[in-house]
Amino acid sequence: MRALRRLLIVVLVLGVLFVVVDRVAVHFAESEAADKLKTSEGLTDTPDVSIKGFPFLTQVAGGELDDIEVGIRNYEAPSGDGGEKIRIDDLNADMKGVRFTGDYSSATAATATGTALISYEELLRTAKAEPTQVAPGVTARVVGLSDGGNGKIKVAVEATVLGKTLPDPVTVLSSVTVQGKTVKVHADTLPRFGGVRPAEGRVRAVTDFQQAVDQLPGGIRIDSVRAAQKGVEITVKGSDVRLAG
Repeated sequence: MRALRRLLIVVLVLGVLFVVVDRVAVHFAESEAADKLKTSEGLTDTPDVSIKGFPFLTQVAGGELDDIEVGIRNYEAPSGDGGEKIRIDDLNADMKGVRFTGDYSSATAATATGTALISYEELLRTAKAEPTQVAPGVTARVVGLSDGGNGKIKVAVEATVLGKTLPDPVTVLSSVTVQGKTVKVHADTLPRFGGVRPAEGRVRAVTDFQQAVDQLPGGIRIDSVRAAQKGVEITVKGSDVRLAG
């Protein structure tokens, strides 16, 4: 009985030691992966990397990690040929089936899904900010974007009629969609300015606009978009997503 008790104690101690070693190893791996991702994507801030699943060491021995969660703050995505960028807030991705090379210099996820946000303030930079003539004696420009409820964007348009700026901006509800790498905002209805209804094409030159998001980390892409309280919420997905290397 005493020998059995000693054996159980030894097994328990070894089990605790294995857990401790496993957790130390996963913490080190998370730190290394975060540094590699920061370098490979040219990030300003070090991303958050969390390796899920237990035990970690047996996953490493098999050459594949089940699940890695990555969080990137304030990602500057390329937008357009002129070197422009757009800030993507709180990009979070869940990577499944992450394979890595023997020297750990590169890693690729079989699939990835996640979310991100483009704030209304950031999206406003892409709207027509300069006054644009929409009718004889009438100019207009977008001065604000906000949540319109039910997945719509409220677009505030300031108008000037015969040299006088109207006291209150005209607002329209707009739909937001994604086509390929481009986020598009399209007014559901067209506004009047001081009783004047300009031609549709002239008004849409102000109310409607689009924003290209040419590249996201690892080759993930935008899957869908939806207007929300703080901005346009984005869902992303990808396959064979490169984490590093």
